[in-house]
Amino acid sequence: MIAIIRRNFALLLSATLACAFLSGLGIWQLRRLKWKEGLLAHIHDRMKAPPSPLPPRAKWATLKPDNYDYRHVVLHGVFDNSKESYLYRPGSTGGRDEGPGYEILTPFRLDSGGIVFINRGFVRLDKKNPATRAAGEIAGETTLTGVMRGPEPRNLFTPADEPAKNLWFTRDPAALAAHWGLHNAAPFSVDADATPVPGGWPQGGATVVSIPNNHFGYAMTWFGLAATLLGITLDFVKRREAERAAHDSIDATG
Repeated sequence: MIAIIRRNFALLLSATLACAFLSGLGIWQLRRLKWKEGLLAHIHDRMKAPPSPLPPRAKWATLKPDNYDYRHVVLHGVFDNSKESYLYRPGSTGGRDEGPGYEILTPFRLDSGGIVFINRGFVRLDKKNPATRAAGEIAGETTLTGVMRGPEPRNLFTPADEPAKNLWFTRDPAALAAHWGLHNAAPFSVDADATPVPGGWPQGGATVVSIPNNHFGYAMTWFGLAATLLGITLDFVKRREAERAAHDSIDATG
């Protein structure tokens, strides 16, 4: 055995180091899995917690999304329905099957001062015009609950917003505030809870927790690659040693 190791030392050492590296990546992914599961549990707890008041307006400028995203809150104020905006979604949100449509983003003037854009929920394409859902255009003082959300990031596939058409493809309170000339708007928005509204539209509860959790699969891939590499290496050494033994046997009988 020692002789075999010596003859194949470079190959075995390289394979061992490669397997250790691949296994290390697998272990790292398992650690990421534990962290991600903790994060998702934290988000779930935030969303299901009893609603608490919004952070004071004086602290808005210093808030970071990681500290408030998905926090369940309660708000008091008045909707400015004349300034609602339309956030296109290729499919309905909140677990429904309504096809493509829009999420309705409406400024909400707080009793305590300041404005928060409320994602009131999803409407079908044929419900974009407020006249088709007039009963749901809530007027006067109201109280609502929902979850705080940070600005939605863009990617290479996100279409450009079309402010001239009041058509948006990301949830961006700063862009909406600039469009409507609102200077005291919060840097976050709030997704309204799935509380029924008169007429049934918009349909609240549009929050989607879109945080992928594929770390277990990644870990198994790295461990599998390590095991495959080890198996191939040992098989190669076994075959080479068998050929060597056969050659030595021929030489001995020749």
